[in-house]
Amino acid sequence: MSQATATLLISCPDQRGLVARIANFIDANGGNIVHADQHLDFEANRFLSRVEWQLDGFNLPRELIDPAFAAIARPLGATWQLHFSHPVPRIAIWVSKQDHCLLDLLWRHRAGELPAEIVAIVSNHPDLKPIADQFNIDYHHIAIAKDNKLEQEKAQLDLMAQYRVDLIVLAKYMQILSADHVNTFPPTINIHHSFLPAFPGAKPYHRAHKRGVKVIGATAHYVTADLDEGPIIEQDVSRVSHRDTVEDLIRKGKDLERIVLARAVRLHLQHRVLAYDNRTVVFA
Repeated sequence: MSQATATLLISCPDQRGLVARIANFIDANGGNIVHADQHLDFEANRFLSRVEWQLDGFNLPRELIDPAFAAIARPLGATWQLHFSHPVPRIAIWVSKQDHCLLDLLWRHRAGELPAEIVAIVSNHPDLKPIADQFNIDYHHIAIAKDNKLEQEKAQLDLMAQYRVDLIVLAKYMQILSADHVNTFPPTINIHHSFLPAFPGAKPYHRAHKRGVKVIGATAHYVTADLDEGPIIEQDVSRVSHRDTVEDLIRKGKDLERIVLARAVRLHLQHRVLAYDNRTVVFA
């Protein structure tokens, strides 16, 4: 949508009149709602909502929307996020040696599918620098070893601040982020080559082949301090058979990884993902 919009993502205990209160706040200030969706988690007694409205004609300046909404939201016990469609978010893509997810994101960005600016590519190997050069994107090689991991992660964090990064995408970045630094990084999306929670960790295709599975999958999730345990954003699967080798599973899995990661990044950039209790609601 070319016209500037604001989006509220809201989570609060369920109670009567929530939809009306949110809509009335926007309407009373001259807003025109262009998208509204909500979900009730009965088990958690949790109301979750996404509301997007046009800023053209809205009476409140951007800097006053959040404090004004707080007067309504806090008495409800709500947590919320306020996002704007402008300015464009800034992405850093982290990679190791595999290029399929990186190339897919770069092609989609060039085609206008991702509403963001890719400002840097960061890697623990120098191998993919020619791709960064081809797309005229800054490339930073920060080698990681057991004896320098925390120091190098601090350098990565400083680099993210330098580029004012809003989102990190781990596009086959084959390193485990230290728990000491995970919570200080910007929001981070990882692609895992398995249909989580099955086969977390390393070599999931090899373990899937040994187990004789009939489907393989890929999972995009937010990164937390717990390995491969963060809130899941997107997943997909592909059928396999006893005739498929490990190499076949890897080939089919790469196709899934590209698609699943791109979907997850797009959903995040469109502010359609609301995480709570290590789960997500995706207002697609």
